Amino acid sequence: MSEKAFQFKEFKIEQDRCAMKIGTDGVLLGAWASLEHQPDSILDIGTGTGLIALMLAQRSPALLIDALEIDEDAYEQAVDNFEQSQWGDRLFCYHAAFDEYVEEMQDEDKYELIISNPPFYAEDYTSESASRNKARFAEALPFSELLEGVSKLLHPDGEFNTIIPHKEETNFISLASEFGLFPKKITRVRGNETSAIKRSLLSFNFKKEQLKENELIIEISRHNYTDAYKKLVKDFYLKL
Repeated sequence: MSEKAFQFKEFKIEQDRCAMKIGTDGVLLGAWASLEHQPDSILDIGTGTGLIALMLAQRSPALLIDALEIDEDAYEQAVDNFEQSQWGDRLFCYHAAFDEYVEEMQDEDKYELIISNPPFYAEDYTSESASRNKARFAEALPFSELLEGVSKLLHPDGEFNTIIPHKEETNFISLASEFGLFPKKITRVRGNETSAIKRSLLSFNFKKEQLKENELIIEISRHNYTDAYKKLVKDFYLKL
């Protein structure tokens, strides 16, 4: 994707200073995230451009949407994107590492929804850019650290939503259970009908309840999107 700004229906994202550009994963997660309990407080971990926080501001009346970003350039860009939007008064970005933030916030009011499109990498992935690597490589925020922090910041009745490579799903669910988090809903994503499952969208809470599972297929053929995908993202993309 180019460096130029990305125009959504109700907001615009500048991304020239961000290592991680807008991609399908973030849009999927922001559109899929569960708002059935109408959370008043939301935390987006590793916000990057601010995309998911902005999508949730569009979808929900939550009074407090906090976003966290460790990379200075991305943090500054997210702040700008928040300020340019119509929801600037409810969006707050913090420049900090997740462990520091957890340390500082764990005794404060808990978040009713925590969301993260976490940094992960493909084994064959190398990049010239150090900041892109930092954004992409799981070493920057191991799953265990993410889950431990979430377990400390999440409201007892809250939900944690994330998107990860499908091959990590079993491992991630088992790690989550060590922190008292259990899957409530899983949507597995395929590019098209015949391709392998690539991503897992996961919703966790502190209760053990009946797991809901389904699949989402994005395309019928190149740039010909399925009705299910269009229905999910129609409020955001200009041309769909």
